[in-house]
Amino acid sequence: MNVKIAAAQYDISFLETWENYQKKSEFWVRDAAEQGAKILLFPEYNTMELASLFSKAVYSSLNEQLGALQTVHKTFLNLFQSLAQQYQCLIQAGSFPIQISEGVYHNRAYLFMPNGEIDFQDKMMMTRFENEQWLINAGEELKTFDTEFGRIAINICYDSEFPLLARQQVEMGANLILVPSCTDTVAGFHRVKIGCQARALENQCYVVQAALVGDAPWSPAVDVNIGAAGIYTPVDYGFPDNGILASGEFNKSQWVFADIDLELCEKVRAEGQVFNYRDWALQTGI
Repeated sequence: MNVKIAAAQYDISFLETWENYQKKSEFWVRDAAEQGAKILLFPEYNTMELASLFSKAVYSSLNEQLGALQTVHKTFLNLFQSLAQQYQCLIQAGSFPIQISEGVYHNRAYLFMPNGEIDFQDKMMMTRFENEQWLINAGEELKTFDTEFGRIAINICYDSEFPLLARQQVEMGANLILVPSCTDTVAGFHRVKIGCQARALENQCYVVQAALVGDAPWSPAVDVNIGAAGIYTPVDYGFPDNGILASGEFNKSQWVFADIDLELCEKVRAEGQVFNYRDWALQTGI
């Protein structure tokens, strides 16, 4: 089944009002849907722009903004649930730092279904900034999600650099891994990109990366954002020779589109030039 997927190079904004955020979100979703996209991927920590709804004392503090964001969490969920239903598309809406208990936060990537259902994947591997300065905690469960297009999974940014996470999800049946990312250096962007391409190569599956772009000097969390979206594939029969189906213009605000067919993953695993997916067990002994 062919489906068009859209990966965002999403620009962070200083919003000031919820209405501005709602209009911006609706514009992005409508734009992708009108171009035929049925799966939409936003970048990691895109929701940190919601901190600009609060006072300077809040949005300039790593700790205060986390607490304040909880007051708009339910409204955020309602907005994207409505947009997924209205435009009949599957939306991975980036990530939201959600409070689990007093002083404990997870970096959570929500998945909104066209039928109104909501699910999520928490980030499993924390960066130094998240661990040492922001005090965001690691998630506990690795998931896959059944959709009308096939089973998919989510690796949040740094998670994509750890092959056993994706491998477990692919063995659970996922042929598409969505990677919402947020990187503040060119090196950081390339680490995630290389990880995404490696996961696509070794698992013979699709991996799609979205990127947060633009500067937000007012934010201590996401002040500099660098990268480009990409849609990566196996490197074999029926796929691009370089494993890149589509990629965006570096640091530009835009959607990146491509048509994918998850059934091709099974075909290439059975008939490809090489059998990376099958031979994993031979190499690792698992």
